Amino acid sequence: MASSELLLIKPVDGLGGEGDQVKVRAGYARNFLLPRGYAVPLTQSNKKQVEALKKRRGEREAQELAGAQELAKQLEKVSIAFVVKTGEGGKMFGAITVNDLHDKLVASGVNVEKKKIHLHTPVKTLGKHEVQVKLHSEVSVTVSFDVVSENPIEVAEEAPAAEAPKKEKRKGKADVAAE
Repeated sequence: MASSELLLIKPVDGLGGEGDQVKVRAGYARNFLLPRGYAVPLTQSNKKQVEALKKRRGEREAQELAGAQELAKQLEKVSIAFVVKTGEGGKMFGAITVNDLHDKLVASGVNVEKKKIHLHTPVKTLGKHEVQVKLHSEVSVTVSFDVVSENPIEVAEEAPAAEAPKKEKRKGKADVAAE
């Protein structure tokens, strides 16, 4: 298989960041990376650009880290509460999902990407819950939220087994005539 050595100019997911020297298949380089301007062929003159690209990459990563830390401080101050409809015994109708959490965070003034909120399963119970928000590879925040009922919780009353209702005898024509 033919391969090409390239110098990445822009970060490519799963491949590397700017300034990285990568070895990829020739077709991937020829059909995707080179036409879109993500990479250039690795030559002697391009090797001189590596230091400038690595410096720019370091500045970008430091800026992303600072932005993530600032967003983490905002998330720590946020308090979220969901008011949901419930049935008998406090059983919720529906569930709280990542979309609901994202909408509440945006409404409270914190702009975070939906894919950074890590809620493993939808929340289907009342009470206090926590969700992990991974803002950066080094910055992760736990956000807590409350799920409360909009109506008072009614406990389902169960009839005791000893006082089970007695079956009524079915009335026939003879019984009706006797009355």
